[in-house]
Amino acid sequence: MNGIIMGNNVGISPGCAIISANHNHEDHLLHDDCPPIIIGNDVFIYANSIILPGVQIGNNVIIGAGSVVTKNIPSNSIAVGNPCKVIKNKSNYNNKLLVKDFNRKIPEEYLNYFA
Repeated sequence: MNGIIMGNNVGISPGCAIISANHNHEDHLLHDDCPPIIIGNDVFIYANSIILPGVQIGNNVIIGAGSVVTKNIPSNSIAVGNPCKVIKNKSNYNNKLLVKDFNRKIPEEYLNYFA
């Protein structure tokens, strides 16, 4: 199974690692199966953070720099640390990407993404 499912408007800073599979402890040539990593919409993962296999990060989440995400993080949260823990709730994400925000014309083939 494994893999990564990523929502819209996800920011990932330099040095981050998203690890979707682990080696088997009895045979290092094999990978253990686990659910995919799921990262919701409007998420920002700051520098040098590590996301481990099977973790789910909800919508509207900030992961602080240098965090190691070992367990699920609920929506509308700010989470930091090793292991990563929720430290406070986050207000709704306000900035929506709209056609009118661009200072140039969007090519026709991409307009349907902004409907």
